[in-house]
Parts: sequence; structure tokens; C-alpha cells
Amino acid sequence: MTATLLLILTLLWPLLVMLRSPLRMLMEQDALRRPGPRPKLLDIWWASAPLPALALVLWPGETTLVLEGWLLGGVWQLDDARRPWLLFSALLWGLAGIYARGYLMTEQQAAEAGDGDAFRRLAGLALLWPLTLVGNLLLLLAEDIPSFYLGFAVMTFAAYGLVVHADNRDAHLGGRAYLIMALFGEALILGGLLWSAGSADVLTLTALRDGIADAEHGAWMAAILWLGFGVKAGVVGLHVWLPLAHPVAPTPASAVLSGVMIKAGLVGWLSVLPLGDPTAGLEPLGRLVIALGLMSALAAALFGITQRHPKAVLAYSSVSQMGILTALVGIGLIDPALWPALSVAVVLFAAHHGMTKGALFLGVGISEHPPRLPGWLLWPLLVLPAVSLTGALASGLAGKWAFKSVLYEGGHEALVTWLSLAAVGTTLLMARTLWRQWRERGHNAIPLLGTMPLAWLFAIAAATSVPLWLPVVGADSPWPPPDELPSLLWPVGVGLALVGLGFFWLAGITRRRPFVWRLRPGDLWWLYALLARYLGTALKGGAARLEARGMRLRARLVARERAAMVWIDGLPRYERRFRQLAVPLMIGVAVVLLLGFWLG
Repeated sequence: MTATLLLILTLLWPLLVMLRSPLRMLMEQDALRRPGPRPKLLDIWWASAPLPALALVLWPGETTLVLEGWLLGGVWQLDDARRPWLLFSALLWGLAGIYARGYLMTEQQAAEAGDGDAFRRLAGLALLWPLTLVGNLLLLLAEDIPSFYLGFAVMTFAAYGLVVHADNRDAHLGGRAYLIMALFGEALILGGLLWSAGSADVLTLTALRDGIADAEHGAWMAAILWLGFGVKAGVVGLHVWLPLAHPVAPTPASAVLSGVMIKAGLVGWLSVLPLGDPTAGLEPLGRLVIALGLMSALAAALFGITQRHPKAVLAYSSVSQMGILTALVGIGLIDPALWPALSVAVVLFAAHHGMTKGALFLGVGISEHPPRLPGWLLWPLLVLPAVSLTGALASGLAGKWAFKSVLYEGGHEALVTWLSLAAVGTTLLMARTLWRQWRERGHNAIPLLGTMPLAWLFAIAAATSVPLWLPVVGADSPWPPPDELPSLLWPVGVGLALVGLGFFWLAGITRRRPFVWRLRPGDLWWLYALLARYLGTALKGGAARLEARGMRLRARLVARERAAMVWIDGLPRYERRFRQLAVPLMIGVAVVLLLGFWLG
């Protein structure tokens, strides 16, 4: 009973937190109409939205809640498979919420002092932050398909308000890219779910996976669903919203976007694709998924090192890391026997990436507003999660070994080599991120015991120790044996060597002439926009040509109508002549008829 109440409260409490702000404003509407102080929106109650989810995760045992009157029949549950996802997601949401109270303190003080624009922006954030959290938690806990899709859609569209919070030109550009790609993905997901669930006549995710494996067109169903969830997961070609949305969103929102919400695409794949089922026959799709995953991992690294904004570099790093996870999902499609062991590594690596990327994004705000720490301590703390993400130590080393050991046992050494090259790219991206943070560092120190530094420090501690607290069933010791360290660390060494060569080369170029990177974040987005512009121009031209052709046709019809009217207007003249000749004509006709009868 306690676990069931916690399950209900996990989804109900953020909704109550969300409704608290508009209810307060409704009660104080007379005061809000007058100039003067405004109520505090991002208070401790607002930051407490993920606490019931953390309590549910820590409660021992599994629980299931069946709601017969919810949609087509709701089934919400927490089991061993969902527990690690819920734990690191709720933890990062909680840390980001605490961090946001300090990060947005200046804006909140302006809103409390009577700044209407700041109050409006914060009111939107206070409303949509817990709503996005509700959607995220619902898709993690839902076993029935309607609840799963509802949670995914609520999270997707509510997060748009987090992206455009700054309400400037760049924010609206990022929000537009995010919304267009989200609509494309939602259309594919909804179509794929309706097709596959309808053909199998099922309402739960477990039955859906079996139905896709047995369906005649199961490969097409799986491909559509993979592509739809791939928008959120940042698959190459569909990733363009990430480098446009992350730099413009508030830093705590960027942390949950990259650390948690991007994993919703991966959760979607694991929930609907028949991974590990040898009867599914999805080997062609698996090979395509591996190829696109490797392309994401390598191409994103190459483009990311050209970016100037540290959050844009981190966004491309997320695309690259999700490319690694995409390739591992592809292995689950072509080698089903390997999936039970590989799925454990996927969960560990996803949690490591989520917490570490959250700590890195929060670190960007720390470098802009450094706490009162000596530089010899502050910058090693900023470097620590970056080194972990490269796979050189801590949870990054454990996560890398977790999937590489499985791939070695399955005979996929070639894939390991390609993923090692992706680790070289990760090292370059982390070096670029830290360099840009150093160049754009702030100098106005903030208190060490503020909400921003404390949340950031806790995020670093949690990110570097993921294997120690993540409850993954079936996970053995994730730490590699000493003799495997050279094979795991050589990509980092190569990446650092390339960093040194790059600095030497750029220093030589800068001495001769100024050198400025010109590549804009969003890469293919600008090509898509150009193609859309050309298509719009072509459609306008086609419409203009059709209109001109219609006008010419209309002119010809009008001319013929006028000619017909002229002819009709001339008919009375022939009528008068006919009346004059009517009697002689009738006499003549009678004579002709008589002659005919006489002769006959």
C-alpha cells in the first residue's frame, strides 16, 4: 500500500506543484495588477517536485497500479528494469531544480521587484518545469501504451517552454527547430504505435514487442518507431534541434534536456523494439541502425569541435554519445543472444552519460559564476566529469568496459574499434568545452554554500560514482582488469595528442592572420531551411503560374461570353424578319405539302 501511494504521489505531486503558482497568482490577482513586489515562484516547494519519485525508487520491492478507468486501461509499475532509469532521472531533475533557484536568482529578484517581463518568464518556467517532469516520469513508469505515449508527448511539448525561456531571437530559433522536429517525431511515433498495437490488438508495451516480432510487416513497424524515437535520441539527420536548443535554454534546463530527456528516445527503443528476440528478423534494420549510430558518433565530434559556445559543444557531444548507444541497440537487433548482457551495459552507460552530462552543463554556469573556491580546486572539479565522459576514469571507465567486454565476447571487435575512434572525438570535444569555458569564464564570485555550487558538487559526486549506487540487475563488477586499461585508455591519449597538435597549429595560424571558426550550430538545419525555402518559392511560383493560367482561361471565357451575348443581342433582328416572312413561308409550305400529296 505504501509503495502504491508513493507511485501515485510520484505523478501527482509535480502536478500539485505546477498548479500552485497559478493558484497563488489567482488569489493575489488584485495585487498583481498593481505595480510592486511579486510572489516568489521558484521556492523550495517548486524544487521538491521529484522527491516522491526518489522515495519510490528507494522503497524496496516492486509495485503495480492498474487503473481501469484511465484512458483504455492504465498500468503503471515500478520494477527492476525501470528502477535505474527512474533513479538517475529523478536525481538529476532534483539537482537541476535546486541549481535553477540560484541560477535564476537575479531574474527572480527582478520579478519580485515588479519587473513584468521577468515575472512572466519565470511564471512560464514555474508552470512548465514540473509539467515536463510529470511527462518524463509517466513514460518511465507506464506499461500501457496510451499512458506511455501521453507521458512522452507531454514531456516533449512542455519542454518547448523551457527552450524559449529567454524570449529572444536565438531562443525562438532554437524553439522553432525543437518544435518542428518534435512534431515530425510525434507523428511517426503515433503512427507506428497505432499500426503495431492495432495489428496485434494489444495495449501494453510487453505485448507490443511480441506483436512486432510476430507481425508480417514487423520490420516496417519497427523502422517507423525507431525513426520516431530517434528524433528525441538525436539520430544523425534528426539531431539538428540539439545544438540549437541547448545553448539558448537556461543551463539547468539544458542539463535535464541532455541528461534525461534525450534518453526518452532510448527508453522508447527499449520499450517497443523486440530486442533480444531471435524470431523478429530485424537484422537489416539493425545494420542500418549501427551504421547511423557510428555516423552520429563520429560526425558530431568533428562538427562539435568547431563550435564556440560551450553548451553547443556539449550538445554535439550528446549527439556523439547517443550515437554509441544507438549502435549498441543495433547490436541487439542483429545479435539477439547478446542482448541480455548488453542491455545491462546500455543502462549503465546511459546513466553515466546522463549524470555526467548534467554535471558538465551545470559546470558551464559555474564557470560563468564561479563560487569562492581557489582556481587550483575549481578547475579540477570542472575537468573531472569531462575526463570521466572520455572513459578515462570513474564511471566513464566502468561504462566503457561494460559494453566493450560484451562486444568482445560476441565477436564484434570491429565495432569496438569504431567506438574507440568515437572516444577520441569525445576527448576532443571535452577539451574544446573546457577551453571555451576558460575563455568565457566569469569573475564575480558567488557564495560557496549557495544552491548552485552545492547542486553542482553533488552532481559531480553522483556522476563519478554511478556504478556504486545504480541498481542494475545482472550487473557484475563493472571495473576493468588492469591488463585491459591500455586498450581502454589509448583513445584518450590519442585525443590529447591531437589537442596538443591542434593548439600548436592554431597558434601558428593566429600569428600569421586572425583565424575565426565560421561553422554555425545546427549544421543540417540550415540545409533543411534552405530546401524548405526553395520548396516554398517553388510552390509560390507554381501557384502564381496556376493563377496566371486561370486568369488567361478566365479571360478567354469572358471573351467568349461577350461574343455569345453579342450574338444573343442580335437575335431580335432576325425575329422581326421572320415575322415579316412568316405568312408567305407558311403559304409556301402548304403549297409544297399539297403538291407532295397530289404527286403521291
